[in-house]
Amino acid sequence: MPIEDDKKIREILSGSKTIAVVGASNKPLRDSHRIMQYLVREGYNVIPVNPMYTEIDGRKCYPDLASIGQPIDIVDVFRNPDTVGEIAAEAVEVKAKTIWFQLGVVNALAARKAEASGLQVIMDHCIAIDHSRLMF
Repeated sequence: MPIEDDKKIREILSGSKTIAVVGASNKPLRDSHRIMQYLVREGYNVIPVNPMYTEIDGRKCYPDLASIGQPIDIVDVFRNPDTVGEIAAEAVEVKAKTIWFQLGVVNALAARKAEASGLQVIMDHCIAIDHSRLMF
């Protein structure tokens, strides 16, 4: 079951330092871009992940999670729900702690597989909304 408990979500947010944003965009009007900027302002080490870019807002952009080469606390996913199974498998491989499927990103099978492999799963939540609601 994906995590819904506010106390647990607060613990995840406060205990995390590095967030990989899968589906990051350099287009300012995209949610992934605005939320990435929000997370940077809030002091997280934000790593954009998108094979279409080499850099976003001065940050090196990686083609996939395996290329990052450093520990990842949260994998924040902005992708079509049909494609997130692969991302969840990658998150398990790189030993991320949490996979966070953004609002509208719902894939129960991917969530179950991620949980079965030891990942904490948050699904159909906006990390920026939850952060601003729970961390202030």
